[in-house]
Amino acid sequence: MRGRFLLAGTLAYFLVTFLFYTTMAMYNIMFMAFVSLLAFSFFALLTTMFSFDTDSLPGMFSARTPVRFAGGFLIFTSISIALFWLSIIVPPLIDGSVYPDSLDHYTTLIVQGMDLGLLLPIAFVSALLLIKRRPLGYLFAPTYLVFLSILMTALTAKIIAMAINGVNVVPAVFIIPLFNILSLICVIMLLKNININISNK
Repeated sequence: MRGRFLLAGTLAYFLVTFLFYTTMAMYNIMFMAFVSLLAFSFFALLTTMFSFDTDSLPGMFSARTPVRFAGGFLIFTSISIALFWLSIIVPPLIDGSVYPDSLDHYTTLIVQGMDLGLLLPIAFVSALLLIKRRPLGYLFAPTYLVFLSILMTALTAKIIAMAINGVNVVPAVFIIPLFNILSLICVIMLLKNININISNK
């Protein structure tokens, strides 16, 4: 059971990564590789998620599972990241300039759009379901937290590399590693509270 949650979260990371590669990267000879990996990741994740017996998941977790801590963390991160993206998007709409500086050479804000329209709502709803101890909460929240911990680890490495090359990474250099550590703690706490004897039946 623990392995399946780790697999699902890892596949979610690959799915999101190659979704961004497919939509954001300049067209090159790797395009079909990105598309193929996107498809493989999607169907592998779908198959893994359907392999869970959702209705029995609440009984596989200990009554001491810190659902409020893990759910609260997901709610906090989803709201804080949403507010950060909106602080970039909304001001140009208000002052009439329309296009934010971070648009750069892109035709739209792909990362912000995917976050606000898909990833952050999934995190928020998963957190609410987990706090209420609903079966889908026990399915989506651990999976999302594994995904988030891998994503934050990758972003932490990226920030360190940017800092080494002289790029100003404040305040991200403090926020991203903190989110990384907290997401890892949540993953460990949730997976640790899975009753192996029940989940292996």
